[in-house]
Amino acid sequence: MTLEDEIRAAGAAADEALLGNDAELISTFFTDDWVYVGPSGITAKTELIGWIASGRLAHHTMETVGPERIAPVGDSVVVTARRTSSGTWDGTPYRADEWISEILVRDDFGLWRKAFGQKSAVNLGG
Repeated sequence: MTLEDEIRAAGAAADEALLGNDAELISTFFTDDWVYVGPSGITAKTELIGWIASGRLAHHTMETVGPERIAPVGDSVVVTARRTSSGTWDGTPYRADEWISEILVRDDFGLWRKAFGQKSAVNLGG
């Protein structure tokens, strides 16, 4: 299996866990110090997992649009892709179309885990 295949498989497994909205399982795909950076600032892993566990955040769909860029950097990998998703936040449906960059690291067991994520809304207007 190539590095790109390993990363795609890890991403598909993480997406499946997110779509299952199983907070305990989802947490295994992230390093303990994982953070997400978005328009509102930094979100820690504990916050994300808490929102999912409480039902405040639920994921319904996730799809990669077009090719992913997978770039090895030392012992890590940077993944950049356009992703669409849908779900609910506080019971209100949402749809998102975003550019996502993630840093994945290989853990002591040889598994790829997400260490950092950043999202930017797609700007179709130019």
